[in-house]
Amino acid sequence: MSGGNTYQTCLSSVGGDTNALIECISSTLDAAMNAATDNVTNSVNTFFLIFAAILIFFMQTGFAMICAGSVRINNVQNTLLKNLLDACGASLGFYTVGYAFAFGGSFANPSQTTFIGNTNFFLMDVENQAFWLFQFAFAATSATIVAGTLAERCQMTAYLCYSIALSAFVYPVVVHSIWSNNGFLSANNDDPLWGIGMVDFAGSCVVHTTGGMTALIATNILGPRTGRFHDIRGNLLEKPTPMPGHSVALQMLGTFILWVGWYGFNTGSIVYLMKNDNYEVISHVAINTTLAAAAGTVTALFIDSAIQEHNTGEVTFDLSYAMNGCLAGLVSITAGCAVVQSWAALLIGAIGGALFLGCSKLLVKKRIDDAVDAVPVHLSSGIWGSLAVGFLADPNWVFKVYGNSSHAGWFYSWARGSADARLLACQVVGVLFVIGWVTSTMTPFFWLLHYFGFLRSDSLEEVVGLDVGYTGGALHKRLHGKESEEENYSAYLDEYVHRRKERAYMKNSSAHGGLPASSVHSISLHGSSYHGRKVITPAMKEAALSNSSGSVKSPESDQDWKDNEKAVMDSSRNSAQSLSLVKE
Repeated sequence: MSGGNTYQTCLSSVGGDTNALIECISSTLDAAMNAATDNVTNSVNTFFLIFAAILIFFMQTGFAMICAGSVRINNVQNTLLKNLLDACGASLGFYTVGYAFAFGGSFANPSQTTFIGNTNFFLMDVENQAFWLFQFAFAATSATIVAGTLAERCQMTAYLCYSIALSAFVYPVVVHSIWSNNGFLSANNDDPLWGIGMVDFAGSCVVHTTGGMTALIATNILGPRTGRFHDIRGNLLEKPTPMPGHSVALQMLGTFILWVGWYGFNTGSIVYLMKNDNYEVISHVAINTTLAAAAGTVTALFIDSAIQEHNTGEVTFDLSYAMNGCLAGLVSITAGCAVVQSWAALLIGAIGGALFLGCSKLLVKKRIDDAVDAVPVHLSSGIWGSLAVGFLADPNWVFKVYGNSSHAGWFYSWARGSADARLLACQVVGVLFVIGWVTSTMTPFFWLLHYFGFLRSDSLEEVVGLDVGYTGGALHKRLHGKESEEENYSAYLDEYVHRRKERAYMKNSSAHGGLPASSVHSISLHGSSYHGRKVITPAMKEAALSNSSGSVKSPESDQDWKDNEKAVMDSSRNSAQSLSLVKE
């Protein structure tokens, strides 16, 4: 409203009383100024939240680059597609019910303590939609942690189902318990646990421990990649077979992208930029994030170099350990980036890097296959980062962020002359809750997928690469005459093409009543379950065919294969012992 209009409005309202006229004009202009200020504040806060969400979502690119660089060349397309589906599945799950379970009712009834949200389904009645976008980016991050762990051997259907399940139900319950105003562990609860609640500023426990624990469960049920810890006959290898990725450059690119995205991850968790002294908190968070990443990198790199020098007498520097040490430092500082001093950020990052290194070597010793070391980076560092807050949270920073400094880190409590460990106890309870909840929900989920044959890819698909089975990349090249340079790979590809024809033929015959009692999972038909972990080597195939009646020809065409179908079936039944199929 302009000054002239304000004057005319007040004049017509109060008449010629000068004092009343001045008071009316003053109050009207104040109201207009406050409305304009609120509009600017809301606009800046919304832009800040959307910008942070963009940075966090851009981390999906970093995860995709790391996964693509860490797998072998014949699995790149499949891995990238899974990363894309991960974001899509997370958006669908979080839009439908995920956000409602996480934050439903937390703003309307902040005084209640509930286990799960019950409003705002399908974004209904959500006032701050920028906040939804911000929280969706977190959900997608938690879901994509598992992608690299299951690389080169997981079916596409299983991965999409997992992404939706985690983002729609498992992860939102964790969010509600720790971040929602209604959560029983939340530091923002009107009556927080033991007077302080769990402090997890940006998600070391909520995001990374949840994703890392899910990855550990999934890879245990799924099993290692073919040839990683066992030979083709299932015998335990004396030393695990290294399976390096095809591009260190992509891994490094992904690491730097994640580091950049982490600034949005951590600083954006303040949510409101223009509130009190939040600008000071944001600056402090960014500095701590930087220091922890640097400390984790250097610690992991040089500890590994010292170990190698001790074992071999030569000093070597492993770039993969340096990159993952950087990520471990970032995960470790995520929970306490806003409430610890800078020297503590260095310490937290350094210990996170060392823990990653130890956990990575422990997984190999226990023969747990993690293609990108996601479990050591996210699970071990996430747990450590959550517990570190209980030791090192500075009371001054806790007060600035949460408005409560009565319970600080245990070391600061000792400096105060007390042994108050309530914050540490809350952190321990929070970590145990997340581990217990994820284990109790995701273990039966992955077990059921495995039981019904939807989890693990076909054994031959693993050998020739999942790009053949799901995207047809290598198969297209082969069909156009571009032979593989490796004879063994070529033989496996021949066998895989044969199986695809066999599977299509049996499905077609079954549909027309030709094989009513047959199943593509029947070992009597082709000697190996398509979802099992069994491999027919070229030598086994040759031996089986040589034991046949001689009526089987090498299937050079579709017609040849169809003509010999009955002979192939009879041969496989009579040669079961010759095939010597073993569990991989």
